[in-house]
Amino acid sequence: MTALTLSTAGAATLRADALVVGVAKSGKTLVVAPGAEAVDKAFDGRLAAVLETLGASGAEGEATKLPSPAGLKAPVVLAVGLGAAPEDGESFDAETLRRAAGTAARTLTGSKKAAFALPILAAEDAAAIAEGALLGAYAYTAYQENADAKKPLAEVALLGAKPRDKAYKAAAERAQAVAEEINRARDLINQPPNDLTPAAFAAAAQAAGKEHGLKVQVLDEKALTKGGYGGILGVGVGSVNPPRLVRIAYTHPKAEKTLALVGKGITYDSGGISLKPAGHNETMKCDMSGAAAVFSSVVAAARLGLEVNVTGWLALAENMPSGSATRPGDVLRMYSGKTVEVLNTDAEGRLVLADALTRASEEHPDAIVDVATLTGAMVLALGNRTFGIMANDDDYRTAIHEIAGEVGEQSWPMPLPADLRKGMDSPTADIANMGERMGGGLVAGLFLQEFVGEGITWAHLDIAGPAFHEGGPYGYTPKGGTGSSVRTLVKLAERTAAGEL
Repeated sequence: MTALTLSTAGAATLRADALVVGVAKSGKTLVVAPGAEAVDKAFDGRLAAVLETLGASGAEGEATKLPSPAGLKAPVVLAVGLGAAPEDGESFDAETLRRAAGTAARTLTGSKKAAFALPILAAEDAAAIAEGALLGAYAYTAYQENADAKKPLAEVALLGAKPRDKAYKAAAERAQAVAEEINRARDLINQPPNDLTPAAFAAAAQAAGKEHGLKVQVLDEKALTKGGYGGILGVGVGSVNPPRLVRIAYTHPKAEKTLALVGKGITYDSGGISLKPAGHNETMKCDMSGAAAVFSSVVAAARLGLEVNVTGWLALAENMPSGSATRPGDVLRMYSGKTVEVLNTDAEGRLVLADALTRASEEHPDAIVDVATLTGAMVLALGNRTFGIMANDDDYRTAIHEIAGEVGEQSWPMPLPADLRKGMDSPTADIANMGERMGGGLVAGLFLQEFVGEGITWAHLDIAGPAFHEGGPYGYTPKGGTGSSVRTLVKLAERTAAGEL
């Protein structure tokens, strides 16, 4: 884990492997951002000019290394671009700071300590920089023999923060807890599916529960059969690794509300009998990203001591083809008692979620939010960096969209058009697991809505796009699992605890 400290030392005097500063664009001029005055002084006021000579423009995502002059203890200065400079007296946008810090941390992979002299005007700025740096300092090397060469930055020292100020201290502690839980989700998503089976995922939840005082209940295949969880069993029946349903609960004695989080946890998705073609199954270890996000969010709520009850439901299964697998045309009797005609076994996520949503509804929470890498249609609609939000309450959908924007996660509100429901009518069962092809992401949301308890506020986050990043890293986002939606869920729990939702 990368260590985080708030330092009162000056930028010129702190010993570190590198000193991180920000540069921005003011019109056509490159300017040094606040926080780096001592560094600029060491360059005789010519830091911006030197950087321009090296080709720096101040654009976001840009990183330029240069040797330190006499007067600085750190041997290297790393200048990261912040984009356009704000008006005098205004702070840089939190997401700008978060991404810049992440870029710096990634650039300094292998270093022991870096001092971040980025602009901090308030505790919120320190929180964004800390979060970005800790998320950028991530590497998944569990299966690599020469992992030492890729070790992430070991320590982040924030300059300009106030370690004795309660607001700054709380901001740093929150940033560390949330970032570590996002990285927990990333580790799970990146873990190979031959090791992260449903049983192994459940065991990880049990271990975390023991560490953080959470109540964990695991239903194995026998308990699922006895309970009539036909959706989860129908997906997992084709695999030698049987399914699990995990309930992981955090409670607070002063809590007045309960938030239920439901995560899709397909530890590997081959498509089942409706087999995915080559080119579409190589990254399907990530199909449990929703469950990883829910798991990490519950642990984060516990670590932060939020005055709200948060219950996570992890619907875990492996979707494989075999002689015992569910076939297209089979009818499953769900936990709710409804029957579902399976027209496509690759539309399996909605089947495991349906059982978990019904079970979560039985506890009558104030709200349920499910999270899933559910449909390719959502990726086609919104791209690789934005998740879709559907809900049975427009105000709740809007609130989640605004929260996501506040914490730096791209999202977009999506409708649930009633006319698309008819496409799921089945001549054999109560409902089919497929409907019209156009608007497939919305059809999936309408299917899930059928299994939410009456009168319960519900939202569905389709994170199929941003959950797993296949391109090169950027900002604080690594290649592979991203931990998408954890920040949104944690902030949602905080708002619920505060009585704002």
